[in-house]
Amino acid sequence: MDIYRHDDSFRDEGFAVIAGIDEAGRGPLAGPVVAAAVILHPHIRIQGLRDSKKVPEKERTRLFWEVLVSAAAVGVGIVDNREIDRTNILRATKSAMRQAVMDLVCSPDALLVDAVTIPGITFRQFPIIKADAKSASVAAASIIAKYVRDSLMLHYDNLYPDYHFKKHKGYCTKDHMKMIALLGPCPIHRKSFRQVVTTGLPFALS
Repeated sequence: MDIYRHDDSFRDEGFAVIAGIDEAGRGPLAGPVVAAAVILHPHIRIQGLRDSKKVPEKERTRLFWEVLVSAAAVGVGIVDNREIDRTNILRATKSAMRQAVMDLVCSPDALLVDAVTIPGITFRQFPIIKADAKSASVAAASIIAKYVRDSLMLHYDNLYPDYHFKKHKGYCTKDHMKMIALLGPCPIHRKSFRQVVTTGLPFALS
């Protein structure tokens, strides 16, 4: 599939300025959820641009900077674990997406959103299943969101080194669960997540 042609098809329908929206961090047990909104120039093609989940870390860094430098606009929204616990992860994700759209320096004619509809937004929205694999602008947003969130988790690794956030970025790995069981949750853990509350029960600590 030509992910650039996908976006061009919306321009052909009269939506001249298209923003792709995606998030990173819905599943982890710790840290924020981060969303990005990206408006790409219609005539610029970024080599290798695709869904961030399919991009190795080193290449993701290159793509992050290429998107940042070449895009017409980039917006970022961040919702921390306390807000995730106060509302829920879906509402927090939509809030981060709304922040990202509001962070754009220019107004889009349409939003291509990965799977959800963002409340409180007046722009025309097109929720698309697996949009990060179909749309160039959403793929770019996935790269930005993933890079920003991973960078934040590296910062948290410095603050809470015993939890090894550098390795797993807050996701539910055996090592992560073992450290929660040994030490209890730290300030950036999502206390509303069942795996944090039932800390480490499936794992032997010896």
